[in-house]
Amino acid sequence: MLKRILFGIASAILVQGLNIPLYSTDLSSKPKAKYVFYFIGDGMGLAQVSAAEAFLATNNPQIQLKSLHMSNFPVIGLSTTYAANRLITCSAAAGTALASGFKTSINTIGMDASRTASLQSVAAMAKAKGMKVGIITTVCINHATPAVFYAHRPDRNDYYTIALQLPESGFDLFGYGGIKDAKGENGDRPDAYDIAVTKGYKIIRGQKDFLSLQELPGKIIVLNDRLDEGKAVPFIIDQTPQDMPLSQFVEKSIQLLDNPEGFFMMVEGGLIDWACHSNDAATAIKEVIDLDKAIGAALDFMKLHPNETLIVVTADHETGGMAMGNALMKYESNFNLLSSQKVSESVLKKHINDFRETKCKDGCQFEEIFPLLNKYTDLGLNIPLTGFDSIQLKMAFETSMLRKIPFSEKDGIYLLYGDEEPLSVTAVKMISQKAGIGWTTWSHSGIPVPVRAKGVNQEKFGGYFDNTKIPELILEAMGISSEIFMRDGK
Repeated sequence: MLKRILFGIASAILVQGLNIPLYSTDLSSKPKAKYVFYFIGDGMGLAQVSAAEAFLATNNPQIQLKSLHMSNFPVIGLSTTYAANRLITCSAAAGTALASGFKTSINTIGMDASRTASLQSVAAMAKAKGMKVGIITTVCINHATPAVFYAHRPDRNDYYTIALQLPESGFDLFGYGGIKDAKGENGDRPDAYDIAVTKGYKIIRGQKDFLSLQELPGKIIVLNDRLDEGKAVPFIIDQTPQDMPLSQFVEKSIQLLDNPEGFFMMVEGGLIDWACHSNDAATAIKEVIDLDKAIGAALDFMKLHPNETLIVVTADHETGGMAMGNALMKYESNFNLLSSQKVSESVLKKHINDFRETKCKDGCQFEEIFPLLNKYTDLGLNIPLTGFDSIQLKMAFETSMLRKIPFSEKDGIYLLYGDEEPLSVTAVKMISQKAGIGWTTWSHSGIPVPVRAKGVNQEKFGGYFDNTKIPELILEAMGISSEIFMRDGK
């Protein structure tokens, strides 16, 4: 007996010396996540979250940040985001890593870096385990981030083929953006919605029909009442009572997906990225807040199932190189100014295009644009303009309305306006600058992004690791060995 005791003590000391954990690797002995929420803020870095918290605190007389739900999670880590063939990733490559645990090449959806083998996603494994699966996004449901959870294509821009793979997944709920290129790029292919119906899906159009559901009527694809040309949901800043906020959609989806076998839900705040590509701080911040309210719905559900739920919040990458501070404002900031912006850059662009078509056909003057800018941005009204501001706006006006290009070099034009409408993007970026927000790029950046976790296995998400680790940790929490995290071809 004494020998056995001494052997046990010696073994424990040896194990500690080797830094080997003393818990069992048998997943069956650990608590399991029956309900998994995987929130992905597309383009949402630390600055986007901090800016949202600063904006929410603007009415407080003291300088402070008002914490979002996600900022109160007990565990936070950082993950790298690089792709297999580029330091600064895209949503397809980063999304594939977040979904499958494998690095892949730029623009690749659910396949390895050579684009020769398909990869299995954590959502597919949850479905195989018997759980219900929901894939939710504010952009089109065959866009890169949602697509990596169910599709396998060498090119993210092959929207039609990706859409055809959607019903093959057998996932229970898709929403609430639409299908981009549903009839193919040229509009001459069989309708992807009709094909989904033949595969057993029911199309639910609009919040009235969706919110009236008491249970899942089989597999469903849910669409917001209004969708833009890219089949995305309108930005929250542009929404009307016709539209469902993401939080409302997630809350209803929880009700529909809840079942004795549990569920896996991926929720993408995809429009954060789109706003940051336009350096549109006011719009991006409101998208972050909308995503955080959806996280709040998951937290409410978690109160009912505290020992069976895992909530993970992360990003595929950061967009815009956003910073809290800029050279113009030095150490000052004025986030109240962001409330002066009434519409997104996208909607402002439409108003400017309408102005060009109706009032500038036979020529127009710079001063004529100010009633429009006053109405939608407060520039020149409650936001005073300096002489430098007026020069920037006039140069953008002439580029936009009169096609008077200020520089012959293409790079110069891109540095000023990116791929956006010159006047609309100058206006929203000017508001960002005056509020105290800086931008370094119209594209993605390569900095690590936060990973937040609460619930089953939350402690595993702390530290500094690669994005490929996240789905492995989710699988472990679900009681699925990561050893079976392999290519679909076995």
